[in-house]
Amino acid sequence: MIPRYQRILFWSLAAGIFLMAAFLLHGCQQAQKRLAALTDTTPIAAPTTASTEDITLYLASDADASISPTTESLALPQEPALRARALLEHLLAAYALPNSAHPLQSGPAVDDVFLLADPAPQSQALQSQSSSHRQPGQLAVINLRGSFINNHPSGIQVEALTVQSIIGTLHAALPQITAIRFLVDGQPHDTLAGHADLLHTYPATDTAAKPTPPTEN
Repeated sequence: MIPRYQRILFWSLAAGIFLMAAFLLHGCQQAQKRLAALTDTTPIAAPTTASTEDITLYLASDADASISPTTESLALPQEPALRARALLEHLLAAYALPNSAHPLQSGPAVDDVFLLADPAPQSQALQSQSSSHRQPGQLAVINLRGSFINNHPSGIQVEALTVQSIIGTLHAALPQITAIRFLVDGQPHDTLAGHADLLHTYPATDTAAKPTPPTEN
């Protein structure tokens, strides 16, 4: 006959083994739930992309020194500063395409665009409106990349056309911009490639068939 203390010890060990098995089973179930949560196949909303819209690009032609408005369908961000940057990147990238009428070297051109309150006086057109209808203008500060400046062709006409193309395109797409300035790698820079003045504050206007922008003497 098995002694009583041995039976007690046996059932105590059996109970311990049972409890340990139950604890391990519960732990496995919890781990499976956490793993399932990590691999949940619930569809995640796809990132929304901007719908295309008709945008006017002011494209330069070296052959006749002209700026011609051209409409393209583009998908652009709605936030104004991001919109301006994406627009200018598309514009300047177009000049690196084969058969471009205003050939420029390919590569990133615009590091950023900042939109600030325009400190300059309102234009005569705005001054002629009643004060209740005046809209505050914005100064667009375009930070160009040094690589774009270093590789830009030098010449009064070719530099002026690039500047006019940028100004006209921004004016058409973002009418709240009333003035435009340029930086290069975050710093003031004298000229685009020896001629077009980048220290000048340009009025944002329709630049098709407009006179050459200021050049540095």
